[in-house]
Amino acid sequence: MRMAVPNGMPALANIIVFLHDTNYSVSVSLKKRYAYRAYPSKGQERALARLFGSCRVVFNDVLAARSQAHEQGLPFPTSGELSKKLLTDAKRTPERAWLTEVSSVPLQQSLADADRAYRNFFDSLKKKRKGAKIGRPRFKSRRDNRQAARFTKNAGFKVEQTSHGVGFATLPKVGRVRFALSRDLPSKPSSVSVIRQADGTYQVSFVVDVAETPLPESPRVAGVDVGLTHLAHIASNDGAREVVDNPRHLRATERRLAAAQRSLSRKKKDSANRRKARLNVAKLHSTVRNTRLDHHHKLALRLVRENQTVAVEGLNVKGLARTRMAKSIHDAGWATLVTLLKEKAAQYGREIRVISQWEPTSQVCSVCGVKDGKKPLSVRVWTCGDCGTVLDRDYNAAVNIMLATGLVESLNACGPDVRRTLACATGVEARTHRTDPTLIGEDA
Repeated sequence: MRMAVPNGMPALANIIVFLHDTNYSVSVSLKKRYAYRAYPSKGQERALARLFGSCRVVFNDVLAARSQAHEQGLPFPTSGELSKKLLTDAKRTPERAWLTEVSSVPLQQSLADADRAYRNFFDSLKKKRKGAKIGRPRFKSRRDNRQAARFTKNAGFKVEQTSHGVGFATLPKVGRVRFALSRDLPSKPSSVSVIRQADGTYQVSFVVDVAETPLPESPRVAGVDVGLTHLAHIASNDGAREVVDNPRHLRATERRLAAAQRSLSRKKKDSANRRKARLNVAKLHSTVRNTRLDHHHKLALRLVRENQTVAVEGLNVKGLARTRMAKSIHDAGWATLVTLLKEKAAQYGREIRVISQWEPTSQVCSVCGVKDGKKPLSVRVWTCGDCGTVLDRDYNAAVNIMLATGLVESLNACGPDVRRTLACATGVEARTHRTDPTLIGEDA
């Protein structure tokens, strides 16, 4: 999250609220992460660099110890044994004495991360973990462009917020790190992560409890069909439909990225100019990522606020990303949009329904229900051979997504007239942002 610190900051006396001393009343709560742009001083940057390096070394030591035990045919050392050997005992040796210069809590968290990575790997091998197979944990490199360290409650960190948009996070053996307080924290944070991004910027990320705030119930439901030409086609049970353009954030920045990457490739390895060129490339990628995320946040929030239930299609994004359309699919960010919809629905008391990816939404006429077979992607408008309705491929799919989840049936709004209004192709509707049901012609 990019934020600018206000200029001309007034004196901080008498306007600081200590969050760690505040009592928060949270009813039904959800765990959320609030991230802010941080501005550490030069001394704090050096302290954070030591912290990141120490966490990386502990993580690699855990991997090395377990790999060595595996090669020797010995049982894997437990987390307690590794903690005593790699942290408590190692700090007394000359080779690892510098581990005492940083807080011990992030080191313990790094050890826990390595242990969790191994558990996920073993669960994946035993097929106890859903999803794609997870590989063996890999060693971290000091050349990794993204570094992070996590402080939990027992580290004794403190968070302060002011009335003029500036906050401070006091971290053990790092200091009082300033960050841009764009919004107040809703509750006392349970942990804080300090992150150095690839573009050289810093973030502080707090895990907080957010109260569930259900919105008033709405009779409106919607089906969403995502795509590449347009990001989404939305059909609602009240007869309204909408097309959301695909901003193509990466494609819009592609020329600048290509020029920056060419410049990077010409720089001498390990030189200062190469470091500057790498930061330039990273900043462009960061702009693309943040712009896309901001767009998806706003779209997901609007859909959740306007509809009681949103139906979406479960797509195999990983599989589609192996095709020739990989760049466009990643640029669209379908998986991120669905994830944000689920998160916001949980907070605001809404429902997200996901249908199977094998549902033939583009093969079935949503008016009469006749399956007309597969069609190439070039076919955007087709005529049903049974009822004669001229159907828009995307809106027809959006209506079928609603039908597959049973939304319109349960609300008695799935009659042929409503389906024809939502799924038909008309010249009046083409390329509009939103379509009022009264504008759709009866000759469609």
